[in-house]
Amino acid sequence: MPEACYQMKQAGIKKDKAFFLLGHGQRPLAGDLDPLSSLLLASPTITDLDESNVYETYSFSIEVDVPLMRFVKGKGGSMQKKIEEDTGVKIIFPSSREETSVVLEGTSSESIRKASQMIANVLEEAVQSRMLDYSHFISLPLAIHPDLVHKLNYFQSSILGASASNEESDQDKRRSEGSIDEMDHDHKQADGSSVSINLQVQEESVQVKMDSKGSRSDFGIDKTIFIKPKTFHLTVVMLKLWNKDRIAKASEVLQSISSQVNEALENRPISIQLRGLTCMKGSPAKARVVYAPVLEVGGEGRLARACKVIIDAFVKSGLVLERDARQELKLHATIMNVRHRKSKQRNRWNDSFDARDIFRKYGKEEWGEYHIPEVHLSQRFKFDESGYYHCCSSIPLPAEMRAK
Repeated sequence: MPEACYQMKQAGIKKDKAFFLLGHGQRPLAGDLDPLSSLLLASPTITDLDESNVYETYSFSIEVDVPLMRFVKGKGGSMQKKIEEDTGVKIIFPSSREETSVVLEGTSSESIRKASQMIANVLEEAVQSRMLDYSHFISLPLAIHPDLVHKLNYFQSSILGASASNEESDQDKRRSEGSIDEMDHDHKQADGSSVSINLQVQEESVQVKMDSKGSRSDFGIDKTIFIKPKTFHLTVVMLKLWNKDRIAKASEVLQSISSQVNEALENRPISIQLRGLTCMKGSPAKARVVYAPVLEVGGEGRLARACKVIIDAFVKSGLVLERDARQELKLHATIMNVRHRKSKQRNRWNDSFDARDIFRKYGKEEWGEYHIPEVHLSQRFKFDESGYYHCCSSIPLPAEMRAK
């Protein structure tokens, strides 16, 4: 279950009698004792007290991180009500949104145990589900290359028309770029317990005849489905880091593998080539994701090996969901994604756009070759002054050789 600090105290006892920290993925202690049972049995002071000093109420406090609090409450308080009705325990949430201590009050240790286990199950299910969004990801920044950013801006303007300038409107600035392409798992295939990495994607030969007249909206195309050029990147692995401890742990993991990543690159600079356009499943007529295939310059497989080092380290640390650890990584540079669309009429499951005209014009576009200088632990929904995702931690990759 997610990290949670457990604190149990018998009502009427001023001093806390026990403290237990349960980490993600840990199982109950040996035998039939779970953590709460261990606390109760390990507190002999309870049985030594005079009966006149003991109240018939047990209090048990659980630390629930702010992003997870809503799952314990449930929609309209439904989950809280269910737990309280099933166990007879009262759940008291903190008055401040910044506080994390949830108090359980019940008339027996058994009812407290049952309620705490129900909460643990709710949180575990939430963490594994898509209801708790990814908060961070390991990225290979490409937006650091001004010429690439310029090409992407021109691409967007040419598709949208003269009304789409390179300057971002206030609405665009409010728009969240959080729904990055890697959130759409439709393209990923399970690959057992290992992670395979496919860099090269066979180009699609697209022959399209189409009347290009009409507004872009007729084709389901609007500015919101384009990836912002200043956030252009490749994603290695998605992460759910819902508290400071997990962010710190992720930073430590990344720093700890710096030398291994560079060894996988044979301590030589690594560059990629972006060429053409491809649809993520589907077809240009009903596209959901359009991306530029990624080719490693030289084709030695060094980038694939470096990515595997990164993924393996984060899987081993327990920071990657099991289903994500089994998925194949296909490095790609997403250019358009319907998951970004900001429209009341949007149908999440059936949303698509007609990209046939785009493929006719840009299907064989040579986007260029670009050096990858760093690996970032990037935070979604937060951006640095450059416009790129906020960098929580980074490691350098071998620098390009500069001609003298």
